Amino acid sequence: MVISYDKLTPDLLTALRKKYPNGYEDYVIKVNAPNKEFYAVTLDTEDASYLVKVNVKIDSGMDNFDNDTEDTNGNDSLGTPDDDFDDIADDDQEDD
Repeated sequence: MVISYDKLTPDLLTALRKKYPNGYEDYVIKVNAPNKEFYAVTLDTEDASYLVKVNVKIDSGMDNFDNDTEDTNGNDSLGTPDDDFDDIADDDQEDD
Protein backbone atom coordinates (compact mmCIF):
# COMPACT_ATOMS: atom_id res chain seq x y z
CA MET A 1 0.00 0.00 0.00
CA VAL A 2 1.31 3.49 -0.86
CA ILE A 3 0.65 6.30 1.59
CA SER A 4 1.93 9.85 1.86
CA TYR A 5 3.93 10.82 4.93
CA ASP A 6 1.44 13.65 5.52
CA LYS A 7 -1.43 11.13 5.75
CA LEU A 8 0.13 8.76 8.28
CA THR A 9 -2.02 7.94 11.27
CA PRO A 10 -0.47 8.52 14.69
CA ASP A 11 0.13 4.76 15.03
CA LEU A 12 1.89 4.54 11.68
CA LEU A 13 3.93 7.64 12.46
CA THR A 14 5.03 6.05 15.73
CA ALA A 15 5.97 2.85 13.88
CA LEU A 16 7.95 4.84 11.32
CA ARG A 17 9.85 6.67 14.05
CA LYS A 18 10.55 3.38 15.78
CA LYS A 19 11.88 1.78 12.58
CA TYR A 20 14.04 4.80 11.70
CA PRO A 21 15.08 6.32 15.06
CA ASN A 22 18.00 8.17 13.44
CA GLY A 23 16.04 9.30 10.40
CA TYR A 24 15.29 7.61 7.11
CA GLU A 25 17.67 9.58 4.87
CA ASP A 26 19.80 6.53 4.05
CA TYR A 27 16.78 4.32 3.35
CA VAL A 28 14.90 6.35 0.75
CA ILE A 29 14.22 4.49 -2.48
CA LYS A 30 13.15 5.81 -5.86
CA VAL A 31 9.92 4.26 -7.13
CA ASN A 32 9.20 4.37 -10.84
CA ALA A 33 5.42 4.10 -11.11
CA PRO A 34 3.74 3.90 -14.54
CA ASN A 35 2.56 7.52 -14.50
CA LYS A 36 5.20 9.17 -12.31
CA GLU A 37 8.13 8.55 -10.02
CA PHE A 38 8.35 9.25 -6.32
CA TYR A 39 10.57 8.58 -3.32
CA ALA A 40 9.55 6.41 -0.40
CA VAL A 41 10.64 4.39 2.59
CA THR A 42 9.30 1.00 3.56
CA LEU A 43 7.21 0.38 6.65
CA ASP A 44 5.92 -3.03 7.66
CA THR A 45 3.23 -3.56 10.29
CA GLU A 46 1.31 -6.66 11.35
CA ASP A 47 -1.53 -5.64 9.05
CA ALA A 48 0.20 -4.34 5.93
CA SER A 49 3.39 -3.31 4.17
CA TYR A 50 3.60 0.34 3.19
CA LEU A 51 5.58 2.51 0.87
CA VAL A 52 5.56 5.86 2.63
CA LYS A 53 5.99 8.65 0.08
CA VAL A 54 8.43 11.27 1.36
CA ASN A 55 9.57 14.60 0.02
CA VAL A 56 13.16 14.54 -1.15
CA LYS A 57 15.30 17.48 -2.12
CA ILE A 58 17.54 16.42 -4.96
CA ASP A 59 20.89 18.14 -5.30
CA SER A 60 21.32 18.32 -9.06
CA GLY A 61 24.27 20.72 -8.89
CA MET A 62 26.77 18.06 -9.93
CA ASP A 63 24.62 17.01 -12.90
CA ASN A 64 25.47 20.27 -14.61
CA PHE A 65 29.10 20.39 -13.49
CA ASP A 66 31.42 21.20 -16.36
CA ASN A 67 34.70 19.32 -16.14
CA ASP A 68 36.37 22.03 -18.23
CA THR A 69 36.59 24.50 -15.34
CA GLU A 70 40.38 24.26 -15.29
CA ASP A 71 42.44 26.56 -17.49
CA THR A 72 45.66 25.62 -19.26
CA ASN A 73 47.81 26.81 -16.31
CA GLY A 74 46.20 24.27 -13.96
CA ASN A 75 44.30 26.96 -12.07
CA ASP A 76 40.62 26.49 -11.44
CA SER A 77 38.35 29.15 -12.84
CA LEU A 78 35.66 28.89 -10.20
CA GLY A 79 36.56 32.18 -8.52
CA THR A 80 36.41 35.66 -9.93
CA PRO A 81 39.04 38.39 -9.94
CA ASP A 82 36.90 40.32 -7.48
CA ASP A 83 37.05 37.60 -4.80
CA ASP A 84 38.79 38.90 -1.69
CA PHE A 85 40.84 36.06 -0.24
CA ASP A 86 43.77 36.70 2.06
CA ASP A 87 47.08 35.15 1.00
CA ILE A 88 47.91 32.11 3.08
CA ALA A 89 51.56 31.80 4.16
CA ASP A 90 53.16 28.39 4.02
CA ASP A 91 54.17 27.61 7.63
CA ASP A 92 56.37 24.71 6.51
CA GLN A 93 58.98 27.07 5.08
CA GLU A 94 60.04 28.62 8.39
CA ASP A 95 63.78 28.91 9.06
CA ASP A 96 65.12 26.48 11.67
